[in-house]
Amino acid sequence: MSGVYLDYNASGLVRPEVLEIMARALADNGNPSAVHAAGRRARARVESARAQVADLVGADPTAVVFNSGGTEANAQGIASALAGGCERLIVSATEHPCVAEAAANAGVAVEVLPVDANGVVDLDWLAEALRRPSRAVVAIHHANNESGVIQPIAEAAALVRAAGGWLHVDAIQSAGKIAVDMRALDADTLTLSAHKLGGAQGVGALIFKAGLSGVRILHGAGQERGLRAGTENVPGIAGFGVAADCAARDLETMAAHVAWRDAAEAKVKIAGATIIGGGAARLPNTLFMAVEGWDSPQQLITLDLTGVMVSAGSACSSGKVKPSKTISAMGLNALATGGVRVSGGWGTVEGDWARFADAWVAAYNKHKTRAAERVREVA
Repeated sequence: MSGVYLDYNASGLVRPEVLEIMARALADNGNPSAVHAAGRRARARVESARAQVADLVGADPTAVVFNSGGTEANAQGIASALAGGCERLIVSATEHPCVAEAAANAGVAVEVLPVDANGVVDLDWLAEALRRPSRAVVAIHHANNESGVIQPIAEAAALVRAAGGWLHVDAIQSAGKIAVDMRALDADTLTLSAHKLGGAQGVGALIFKAGLSGVRILHGAGQERGLRAGTENVPGIAGFGVAADCAARDLETMAAHVAWRDAAEAKVKIAGATIIGGGAARLPNTLFMAVEGWDSPQQLITLDLTGVMVSAGSACSSGKVKPSKTISAMGLNALATGGVRVSGGWGTVEGDWARFADAWVAAYNKHKTRAAERVREVA
């Protein structure tokens, strides 16, 4: 890819090893439910990937259910928890929209778990909410997709467990960037997405705690132990498995991003940026920053013209800038339309972070100069 790609939290570049295994699976193209030789080869690819994905997060392979991606996985996880006897939902204020929207449309009461100024969930609030008698599903992402802030999942799990609730953890952003151990986190359900790891888009996984099962949200034949109807995406799943192996192998390499990120962070802070979540533990590859008075789309376009690809902390459509949910939840409303997320991955080098920081500082200085000139003209 030409230019500097620093948008791995949106979608990681596909790894060469993944392209290779997917090409082989596409060439074979047997149905994994068929009993002939091609079908058996396809089934072997699926089951091999199931073990690889389970190994990445310390889970039992039999508990892994493949699906179309993180959105479906999170929806099924929440549906399964409610079917397991829970009567209400507690969802963190900075959850990904696919979790928040699934909760809002689940047909039960939803309570929002607040976060502090660094985006970390309020465990005292959670403990109080769990004292009420009805069983709750608690949905907390392991790491925020915008800020990279890592949540105290094990501590939250202890509270949920004591109250007899169900803990659903979206680990889509954290897996492959930091170590994720489902047993240590004590999650009842956990979700992953292949394309965040360097796999293909359109394939994910819902993983259950040992002894738990779920409900299907797609109906048809009995694939995936009857929990996900539809012929498995064998090439995508095979690539998912290889991506999981590569991600586990590269965890130490990912740690190198901390120094690169921090050096870039220091430059943009001096220029005037506010670091979002900078006082909390964060993913090593993620920098989320904002400035007041310079909206995200303008920053992204300016950077893109210099060959640097990053993303916004706010969603933009039809010319409108929507405030970042994460920034707003942290009480930083004045910055909510000016967020920029920078995220590296397996193909990132130190110079990419430096090039981003230099390009942003130069662009921001020009923006401030133009803004000052406009003020003088009006005066």
